[in-house]
Amino acid sequence: MAFASINGIVLQHQVVGPSDGPVLVFINSLGSDFRIWQEVVPAFADRFRVVLYDKRGHGLSDAPPAPYTIDEHADDLLGLLDHLRVDRFSLVGLSVGGLISQRLAVRCPERIQTITLCCTAAKIGTPELWAERIAGVENDGIEPLADNVLQRWFTPLFHQTHAAELAGWRNMLVRTPAHGYAGTCAAIRDADLRSDAGRITIPTLCVAGDQDGSTPPDLVQSTADLIPGARFALIDGAGHIPCIEKPAVLSALIKEHLQEAGLV
Repeated sequence: MAFASINGIVLQHQVVGPSDGPVLVFINSLGSDFRIWQEVVPAFADRFRVVLYDKRGHGLSDAPPAPYTIDEHADDLLGLLDHLRVDRFSLVGLSVGGLISQRLAVRCPERIQTITLCCTAAKIGTPELWAERIAGVENDGIEPLADNVLQRWFTPLFHQTHAAELAGWRNMLVRTPAHGYAGTCAAIRDADLRSDAGRITIPTLCVAGDQDGSTPPDLVQSTADLIPGARFALIDGAGHIPCIEKPAVLSALIKEHLQEAGLV
């Protein structure tokens, strides 16, 4: 693990793999840190320079006062990559990480080789939904909503068969700074990238979990339909966090996408 001061805040990050390999960046979901990728990274660490990091308000990164914007999150990642002297890179963005990926694909397409949009969309939820979520977190913290979030994150089978893991991931969620969580909720609330989706020219893979309660397959498919040439893939037996439930399947889909772009 390492720390860097970027845009006036400290970001925790980790870099693994060969220093001269093509760069592959993973961007986490709301309420998570980069440990969610621990079963995916080994599939790429022999060939790629893998960059993991925690968004502002998450993990061991700083949590400045809310609210945040998707552009602020995008600026943070670009600043981190500049700090690491990374020019070109591929992105794998989960949920809000997918919103950040889409924004960067429009802002700096010359730097991005491929994007994988996992369990995300060009517009997620409604302003009313996010206003209610923010108010609840600001008043009562994350604990009261944690079990409902986990129902959307993971399938019923995972709940039934992985009690210890479920408790651990719940700990990760509830230990996220409340104002960091609420700040990123505001970023998602205010992000509507549908009008820009048609401008994305980078090779794009959109992945959905068949039991995702946060970004259902039809929503992910609708975003794929907006992006020229985007491919859609469905993972059976997965909720909103397939990198935990189905890491081998997700890794294979990402690797195939990178192969088609000539990066493997």
